[in-house]
This record gives sequence, C-alpha cells and structure tokens, in this order.
Amino acid sequence: MSSSTTVSSDSEQPVATLSPAERRAAAWLEQAIERTGGQRREGQRQMALEVARSLDTGKHLLVQAGTGTGKSLAYLVPALSHAVEADLPVVVATATLALQSQIIRRDAPRLLEALKEELPRPMDIALLKGRANYVCLHKLNGGFPADEPEPTLLDGADHAPAAPRTDLGKQLVRLREWAEDTETGDRDDLDPGVDDNAWRQVSVSAVECIGAQRCPFAEECFSERARQQAGEADVVVTNHAMLAIAAFEGLQVLPEFEAVIVDEAHELADRVTNAVTGQISSASVRAAVTAGRRQASVVLEDLGAAADALEAAFISAPSGWMPMGPNEVQTQALESVRAAAREGLSQLKTTGKESTDASSTSDDSSGRHVVRTKLQEVLETAERVLDAGQNGNNRQVAWVSRPGRFEPGVGWIAGDENTSPTVYVAPLSVSGRLRENLLQDTTTILTSATLTVGDSFGPIAGDLGFSGSGGPEWTGIDVGSPFEYAKQGILYVAEKLPKPSRLTSPATYDELEALLRASQGGALCLFSSRRAAEDAAHELRRRLGPNPQILCQGDSTLSALIKQFAEEEDTCLFGTMSLWQGVDVPGRSCRLVVVDRLPFPRPDDPLSEARTRDVAQRGGNGFIQVSATHAAVRLAQGVGRLIRSANDRGVVAILDSRLHHARYGKYIRSALPDFWYTTEQDTVLGALGRLAKV
Repeated sequence: MSSSTTVSSDSEQPVATLSPAERRAAAWLEQAIERTGGQRREGQRQMALEVARSLDTGKHLLVQAGTGTGKSLAYLVPALSHAVEADLPVVVATATLALQSQIIRRDAPRLLEALKEELPRPMDIALLKGRANYVCLHKLNGGFPADEPEPTLLDGADHAPAAPRTDLGKQLVRLREWAEDTETGDRDDLDPGVDDNAWRQVSVSAVECIGAQRCPFAEECFSERARQQAGEADVVVTNHAMLAIAAFEGLQVLPEFEAVIVDEAHELADRVTNAVTGQISSASVRAAVTAGRRQASVVLEDLGAAADALEAAFISAPSGWMPMGPNEVQTQALESVRAAAREGLSQLKTTGKESTDASSTSDDSSGRHVVRTKLQEVLETAERVLDAGQNGNNRQVAWVSRPGRFEPGVGWIAGDENTSPTVYVAPLSVSGRLRENLLQDTTTILTSATLTVGDSFGPIAGDLGFSGSGGPEWTGIDVGSPFEYAKQGILYVAEKLPKPSRLTSPATYDELEALLRASQGGALCLFSSRRAAEDAAHELRRRLGPNPQILCQGDSTLSALIKQFAEEEDTCLFGTMSLWQGVDVPGRSCRLVVVDRLPFPRPDDPLSEARTRDVAQRGGNGFIQVSATHAAVRLAQGVGRLIRSANDRGVVAILDSRLHHARYGKYIRSALPDFWYTTEQDTVLGALGRLAKV
C-alpha cells in the first residue's frame, strides 16, 4: 500500500498547474459562490480541487473538512463536473436523513440554479432511499398476504368501507388516501407521519419485493420510479446502509456507479456493520413456520421442532458475547434449524413451481416469495452463528441479547435473563469486505469533520479497508476550518472531579450548577445515557428553579426541543448521543457545551470486546485502537456543536477528569478542535459570565 497525507496550505495552487478537470471545478465553484452570495473559503476550494483530482485519476481520497468549510458544495461541484463526461453517475452517501434532506432540498437546487449558464446540458441530482421508505402499491392492494390472522383495514378493500375504530385503522385510511395523491410515495413526504407499525402494512424491504418483472404495479411503483430517476441522474444521493447493501449483499439497490463520495464518513464502519448484522431467535424461526402455513400452504413441521430446540439451547445462555461461539448443544440446535430451513426451501420448490412471467401476480406467488425470504434469512443467519468462534481465522462475532426497555424516571431496564434471547451475529471487521466490494473497483472519497486522531488518518483508514497488506493507494488531506478555535472557544476539563462512576456524583452536579449559573442558560448538556440526562435535569431544576429553563430529551419530540433551544437564548437542553450530531445552533443560544463523561463504548459491548481482543492478539493496543479512538471521534463530534459560525464564542466543559489525568487523555484531546485549554474553574466561570452579558 502507498499513501500520502497532505496538510492544507494558505497558498493557492496556480491555475496553470491544474488539470482541465480541476480548472473546471474551480471555475464552477467560484461561480456558485458568487451567484449564491456565499463566502469564499480556501479550505473549500482546496477540497474541491482534491475531489476533482480524485475523480479524474481514480485515486482514493480521505478529506477532513472542519465545521464551516462548506464541504457539501466542495464535493457536489466536482461531482457534477465529472458527471458531464462520465457514463455512470457519482453516488453521494450520507449517514443521516438530515444531511440528505439538506443536500436535496437546499444545496442541490441552489447549485444547479447558480450553474445553469455553465452547465453544458441539463443536469440532475436525485435522491434514492431504501425500498421500505416507499409505499408498495402491490401490498397496499392486497398483493401480500398478511402475517397476522386478524383482518386489517386493507383487507376487503373492494367492499363498502367501515369507519376505522383503532388508531392503526385511522392511520391506514390516511395512508390509502395519501397513496392515491402522492407523487413520490416517499414516507418523508407524508405529513403528519404514521408510526412504524402502520407503515409496515404498506411497505416492503428490498428482499421482500417480488421484483419488477413479476409485479403487476411495476410501471406505477414509486421505488422503481425513484431507481429509474437515479439511473438517469448525474449525481445520486443515498445513505450508508444502501451502500452497504449494494456492496455486501449483492442486491441491485443502486444504479451502476464507478465513483462514490461518502459524507459523515466517521459513521461508515458502524453503519455498514449495523446493515449486515444478522439475528435469529426461536420467535423468528416460528414466524417463518407460521408464514409458510398461512402464505404458502407449506407445513414446516421440522422447522417448528427446530425452533423449540433452539429456545431450549439458548434459554439459559447469559446475555453477552460468545467468544468461543455456540456450545455443543447450541450447535446441534442451530444445525437442526439450518437443515430444516434448507428442507423448507426445497418444499417451496416442489409444492408450487413459480412462473417467471408477468402473469404470475397472485397472492400465492407473493406469499411464497415472503416465505422464501424468511427461510433464506433463517438459513444464512444460522450458518453465520455456527461459523462464529470456530477457529482462529474466524471473522464473525456472535452474542446473546434480551430486549430491554427505557422507562422515564427509571432509566434503562435490562431484559429478563429468564426469557428466550435473540442471537446476533456481525463481522469482526468490515474492512476486508469494503476493500473487496467497494474500493477495488470504485473510486472512493471519504469526508467528515472528524476523520483524524492526532493528525493521523490511520484509525479510520484501517477500519474501512484502506490500510494493511494489499490495501489500495490513497491520499489523506486535512483542509482545516475557517474558524479560529483558539480565539473563539475554551476547552475546560474539570480535573478535580472524581473519576465517573455508574451514578453521577454530587461533586459533578455542583460543577454543572456552577457552570449553568455563570452562563445563565444557553447550554447544551450531553450525557452518556437517558437516565443520566433525566437525573441531571431533575437535580438541576431543583437547584436552579425555573431560570434558566431546562429542557430534557423525552419532554417533547427532538425536533421541537432543538427548535425551542435555538429560539430561546437562555434555555438549556439536556440529552444523549442523538444530540451529539443532530444540533446545529449558531449564536448565543449555544454558548456552553457540557459533556458528562468520555463516550467510550459500553464495557460489555460484544463487538468492542471482540475487536479489542483481536487487536491485542495481533500485538496492538486494543484499548487505544478501539475504545479510545471511538471516544475521541465521538467526543470531537459533540464538542463540534459549540462553534458553528465565525461569530460564535463559548466554552466546552468536560466533566470527566480522565481527559486531563489519564495517559490516554492527550490522545483523545488530539482529535478535538484547537480550543484554548484550561483546568481553572474561576477562569471559565468568568468567561461564561461575560458571555451571558453580551
């Protein structure tokens, strides 16, 4: 492997040294900035040139672009420029729906309008989501037999309608009415929305879909229309999960492409892992048995017996990682499930040969497809669990889990250890598969505000398949940020606090109280758990009274809470990890960011445990490479909520003394913006007091 890392420079690259692709990208960027009234930023220009060069040469690129760079414009412009002459579209994959929405609803329309005189032809930037995000007309019209024996509102659609009596029924009525009028069939366009249970009644996943060749609604299908538009577009915006499915599962969920730009790339490894994690339980196996009987008239007696054996084998298994894989009894049960699922697939073939022409559109055909999908999933997951822990070369991690629940005022309640569990299985690492299925044939550009730790791209490059033996050639570059962090913000570590424990200490509450009194509100307080956030909100409301007002995650919808926090300059918002990346509040409303503890993975997280041991067995430092790196990147994301514009000023307060005292503290701090650093409380309280009066 060869790689090079470049550091951003203050000097511009002379136009004469630029390639034609780079010159066009630079010119289009200038025009876009001028016509949209934007601000010229050197980091943005440098990133656009690097992206243009990568697309032109096919060399992979990692770009760290700090907050305020304007990175979406910096990759959309060269993506459009490249697409002018390319045969295939450029794919842009994001982690969050919020960024997808920003690109499609704001950035893309403004860019295309600004460049309409430069573009040699009409160009299009399209959005493509997973199939389950679109209403399925076939299912809506009764094409899929229901899983549940009770009739739903969708049954008997041709008869005189009866007034719905349940909330689910009312939602389904509204869904049917909406489906007749909608142009997109996209769930996000349904306002107000419906709950997940209602949406499942009218949608299918990619594996459940019977396919355009056999579906009677293929020409009207919203998902197929979106795929067709994406195939004709110049740039396709999608998400990490779709990219993972295309790369790992071999399903044609995306149009053919030869270049991909991954934004929010610090999330890619986790999102890909989640997308390819399998699960199996006695309940899921029995669901396949029930589906076979109801939807395909197939009696799967052996699979039902195997489900009972699976439950008996795992009922006493403790929750957590299975480092040695399944034991002998569990292995026998899984083998029985695998054999019975394979036999069930054979029964489907022999009891009903399916036609491949468009006339085969009956409930029977769709039902068989659903059953086949369930059986195939059971078979493949059982095989993966059987493979876990079998030998030293194994790359699968299996663990046992029982569903817990969160109760307001109580916190997270673990699942009952006496109940039948679910067994999960995930790859130890996604790096090899990403290298084989993505990097090998596709020009890949990764970008985020947090790709490096200690000025090194090494950790993220290793996680995503760039590093190691046989790794591809790539370039890493940090284009910096237009913000002057050392002048705009203070990083304060409360170094006198005790090491965090399971419950928040009185001293930590005292510290938080002092900070909030000094700031007089305008504080975003980020906690490691819902229980910690709720307890802190309760305690600080008791101590401070009604002023400043303290909002807590769970009081209302997240969007409503963030809106109120942004509009009221002296309000505080307490919440968990979902706020670490979802809050973009420039100005005085967010002048203090508090983090209760370093965001290490849970000590009992099965994948973290397995990956830590794997690193140690290969001679590395598992804690640093897994837990500390995870904490560094997550903390950088949380800290990044403070400075969102050139005029912002404020304080980041870390209520975890380990960041100052522990040997790994400096390593984690190296991932954070270059704030002015202090451990002096009086200095920070004075600064917050002055900010409160501005």
